[in-house]
Amino acid sequence: MLEPELLWERFFALTRIARPSKEEGPAREHVLSWAAERSYETAVDDAGNVVVHVAASPGRDGAPVVVLQSHLDIVCERDPGSAFDPREGRIDVRVEGDWVRAEGTTLGADNGIGVAAAQAVVDDDSVRHGPLELLFTVSEEQGLEGAKALDASLVSGQLLLNLDGTSDRALTIGCAGSDHTLFHLPLSAEHVAGESVVLAVELRGARGGHSGGDIAAGRVNAIKALGRVLAAAYEVAPFGLVSLDGGVSRNAIPREARAVVIVSGESEPALRAALDDELAAIVRGHAETDGDVVLTVSPAEADTAADPSTTRRVLDLVSALPNGVLALTPGLQGAVETSTSLTTAATAEGALTLGSMTRSSNAAALDGVLATMHALGRLGGAEIEVRRSYPPWEPDLDAPLLTTAKTTFERLFGSGPELAVVHGGLECAVLGQKLRGVEMVSIGPEIVGPHAPGEKVRISSTQRFYRLLGGLLADLSR
Repeated sequence: MLEPELLWERFFALTRIARPSKEEGPAREHVLSWAAERSYETAVDDAGNVVVHVAASPGRDGAPVVVLQSHLDIVCERDPGSAFDPREGRIDVRVEGDWVRAEGTTLGADNGIGVAAAQAVVDDDSVRHGPLELLFTVSEEQGLEGAKALDASLVSGQLLLNLDGTSDRALTIGCAGSDHTLFHLPLSAEHVAGESVVLAVELRGARGGHSGGDIAAGRVNAIKALGRVLAAAYEVAPFGLVSLDGGVSRNAIPREARAVVIVSGESEPALRAALDDELAAIVRGHAETDGDVVLTVSPAEADTAADPSTTRRVLDLVSALPNGVLALTPGLQGAVETSTSLTTAATAEGALTLGSMTRSSNAAALDGVLATMHALGRLGGAEIEVRRSYPPWEPDLDAPLLTTAKTTFERLFGSGPELAVVHGGLECAVLGQKLRGVEMVSIGPEIVGPHAPGEKVRISSTQRFYRLLGGLLADLSR
């Protein structure tokens, strides 16, 4: 059995439970049942967030209440040919060397490791702690919606350890805020002559990844790439766009995208050749980071398509929308400050919706990108909808909790921790507003490829994370 045994036991149990965002019921019942077996007091708010109250270890009743916070939901990605599906609680978990990973799907270490760690430290007689409040939130992967709807009256602690970090070498003390922008475009369908050919153009094989943590990795965005090959083909073989679909999550880099087009029969060979040429250029440009992208063209069915001007506007908008790293953080070498990612495309009821997520640790930069999005929407004839997700979590370098955490880290590991501001969303950004006066630090193990098939978590890093969590709880309760 892997060590720490209690943590891995709890985690492997979670991998057998379906827990996609907004469908966390089975996972919620799992932690409530676990709490009931131990006679812990629990509360569930209207959003489905769970709070479990745990008494202090003997002799530590007078210590301040510490909140251990993690989220129940996971991103459920899978390879098309995989027999496994996280949405159904079926994950092929494998132990290989220093890693626990999933084959063909996401693993759910983000944030199953955090949930398991909170349960494990409570069950671990070797861990000494003061009174605890275990806060299990829902719908984190959908814009931190559970945290936003949290009934703050259920939480009394003013010290919070977020267990959703991704490095055992660092204490995370801040994160980027984000906005989600939707572009709605009516497709103005018209009937097409009978001699035309209907084709499905599908781009697959991109690595994907987290739209924040992996945005600087140089990976292919499947929607942007498909838009690029379609735009190149349109120049030599104009077509009508029937539909464009791709991406599965607002915070994952899309791995696949599919378009259906109608083109004249005589233009089909030129269209296919242009598609292949442009794909080859994309693959060459990403040979070191994402060289397994493939394009397939196959017969499809449709009798209407967008008119030429609408098709052109859609292709122009997909091409013009910014994607990738927009700015680096001054003073922090290589740290991303601002980025944006075109994450979803969906066609329904004669309209196309494109979804884009922008992240920044600079609130003014978020507003600047949003102004650009509004301008592009107007130029493209799209109706724009903005969903302000959450503000940045700004670091507090003078917080007593951080001072204690740094001291504990150095005592355990012989050197001080790195201090990190992550380019992704953490619920601390919302909880800091909900729980007035709360001090927060985020910790966690090394997780590679969250939000993409093949996600894995390092075993030795998890051991360090658990040791830090136990040591910090002991030091905070002395």
